[in-house]
Amino acid sequence: MPNSRAAINYGRPKPRVPGLVRGYVPWTVGLILAQAASLQAASSFPAFQGDRAFADLKRLVAFGPRPPGSRALADSRQWIVGQLKSAGCGVDEDAFVASTPEGDIPMTNLIARARGDRPAVILIAGHYETKLMKDVRFVGANDGGSSAAFLLEMARLLCRRKNPLTYWLVFFDGEEALREWSATDSLYGSRHLVQKLTASGELAQIQAMILVDMIADAKLDITKESRSTLWLSDLVFSTARRLGYARYFVDRPTPIDDDHIPWLNAGVPAVDIIDLDYGPANRYHHTPEDTVDKCSPASMTIVGRVITATLEQLEHSPRLY
Repeated sequence: MPNSRAAINYGRPKPRVPGLVRGYVPWTVGLILAQAASLQAASSFPAFQGDRAFADLKRLVAFGPRPPGSRALADSRQWIVGQLKSAGCGVDEDAFVASTPEGDIPMTNLIARARGDRPAVILIAGHYETKLMKDVRFVGANDGGSSAAFLLEMARLLCRRKNPLTYWLVFFDGEEALREWSATDSLYGSRHLVQKLTASGELAQIQAMILVDMIADAKLDITKESRSTLWLSDLVFSTARRLGYARYFVDRPTPIDDDHIPWLNAGVPAVDIIDLDYGPANRYHHTPEDTVDKCSPASMTIVGRVITATLEQLEHSPRLY
């Protein structure tokens, strides 16, 4: 059975995906941040601030468990919207009611828009809720917190920048299964937004979708999601190699069900940037051990640097003009 979210009981940690074993020591953070600053000097993008994104991650964790429909998620959403508006973004709240095995649950995607000279849209996305876990306190520092914090920092870079293309930063609600992962119990926000944009005709504007998920692991190893659009995935991983980050972006095909799948099914080129090797034998995933101390601003800097460099190449790509 393929190593995908659909193949796993989401109430238990996933089997470990074999990867490179690296220790995380504090001095490496400064080295990575200094390297990123040096590489950024030649870029038209402002520098991605991993420390600032990490501070956002910690703030989100402070809200506690944030499953769909919860007061904590509503409070964190209000805070996220405030941060996005402070960054100069236009923000839409895409509210809907999802039919789930736990009953009808109100959910809300957030869409932050950064204007561009052309209407072609690059969509950068992640989920901001945490999995519903009734018997344990699950704060989702990496799984839910890291993607939302990453998007907030991207908003600061993009919403006041003069962009050649239009950017949408999408915070999905309801990525996690409410009971057990299936085609109907998962990806609620992503599936809803694809349907909504298809009905309105806006889906045709989206030229590429970049998804981030679980990208703050202090021992970062991102494998190449094998169902992602090949040219877009190759662009991300070749960019990582060019920047000297090949040991963190491991060119090993791994099929994963995630929020990019509804977009791929709708014909949108999409890539999933995800680290599924979280802790020894993957033991931190979907457990109370998914906490801030298992995460690193250096990992967020690495992913931010790779994504901004990828975006810069997309802005000059004839595919999008």
